[in-house]
Amino acid sequence: MTRKLKPDWAGGDLLSQFVNLLIQTKPIYWLMKQQARQVIIKTAEKNGIPWRKNYSDLEASEAKNLLATITNSTVTYPSYYQVPFHAYNQGNLCWEAAFEAASATYAMALRVWPKEPISWQVAQDRLRGSFHQVLGEYGPKQVADILDIGCSIGLSTLTLHRYYQNKQDKAPRTVGLDLSPYMLAVAQTLDEHHEISQWIHERAENTNLPSQSFDLITLQFVTHELPHHATKAILKESFRLLRKGGCLAVVDNNPKSAVIQNLPPVLFTLMKSTEPWSDEYYTLDMEAEIEAVGLTHKITVPSDPRHRTLIAWKPN
Repeated sequence: MTRKLKPDWAGGDLLSQFVNLLIQTKPIYWLMKQQARQVIIKTAEKNGIPWRKNYSDLEASEAKNLLATITNSTVTYPSYYQVPFHAYNQGNLCWEAAFEAASATYAMALRVWPKEPISWQVAQDRLRGSFHQVLGEYGPKQVADILDIGCSIGLSTLTLHRYYQNKQDKAPRTVGLDLSPYMLAVAQTLDEHHEISQWIHERAENTNLPSQSFDLITLQFVTHELPHHATKAILKESFRLLRKGGCLAVVDNNPKSAVIQNLPPVLFTLMKSTEPWSDEYYTLDMEAEIEAVGLTHKITVPSDPRHRTLIAWKPN
């Protein structure tokens, strides 16, 4: 039997239209949004993730004091970014989202392997490690300069930096870029040993960084939060930023995953209620768009039960 290209609950299918109608009904949407939030918090606390302590520790940290210095006042926020994400009315542009991002990320990793009795630390290491394993097999062996686009609070950036630092003689220059200054303030706070060269507040579609300045660019769990036009623009910008022979690596939800396609109705409805661009993500031919900007798509592999990794190269 041929595996479907995407879940029935995404795109223009009747099931998807019905779910979208529910989400567009404000009282139902509000209930779903709150329920989705409770599901992730319960997953976290049930598995020993100190959700409230993590929040209070960051609230008491220097993060808020960093906001003014890390904010790029010239940045304009696109309309697609100024919508509710992840049950936050202000999306990623608020302290609540930034202070809870680490705990939510840890809980997300646990949901990749729900039937295995593993700790959240093991799940997080496995999630990051599965991506790095694909990079190790199909990506660059040596890198001098790395850009992590959509870095959020920097968990992906730090683990990627350490992966390459441990596998080559010289540590790379690693840069994290995100559109939320709140997330970046937390990222800089968590980067206690100043391992990352720069945390940059800028639009990924137009980074204002020099052309051909990176050997590796990653988009880690970013593209499912983007409409088609934004993904295409970011791929085009990535092509400009990569050196000849440079690599683009994208890891995100796998539309062909049996786990994703067979989510129970309650879960996929809750997920869509907090991810406003799901339909656009699951109906985008990522490989075709990668090729369209001039990159050479090398491989797409399932990197874990829920996610896929795409590797592409800029021709020499």
